[in-house]
Amino acid sequence: MTKPIYVLNGPNLNRLGTREPEIYGSTTLAEVEAMCRQAVGSTPLVFRQTNSEERLIEWVHEAIDEGAGIIINPAAFTFTSLALLDALKMFGGPIIELHISNIHRREPIYHRSYVSMIATSVMAGFGVEGYPMAIRAMLARLARAG
Repeated sequence: MTKPIYVLNGPNLNRLGTREPEIYGSTTLAEVEAMCRQAVGSTPLVFRQTNSEERLIEWVHEAIDEGAGIIINPAAFTFTSLALLDALKMFGGPIIELHISNIHRREPIYHRSYVSMIATSVMAGFGVEGYPMAIRAMLARLARAG
């Protein structure tokens, strides 16, 4: 069986569709998950969201043992969590850091990502359409790695 791609989402992303729609749009996280499942095809997908840093790190640990790749939208933990960075450093496969908004066009506090220090690739500013784009990019990367 093929190892799954993990799509991990951090705090407040469960509020997509209602949270700052001028920045994040009106698409819900359930709709984003459906977009990802359609894009991934027959490859197994683990799609999760948490508001807990501890749980997010535990899921990274799970992906270390069971996953082929990680697509992560760490949300606010992007800019605050050395613990998340340390967990991601242990992952041997590709990591795509994903942000719905272009974090570099936002307030300066959003410009320094700890996750970018370890991410294979970074995607930002594509809106929720970035999720299926990230899935396709991950599938291509994994296919090249063979």
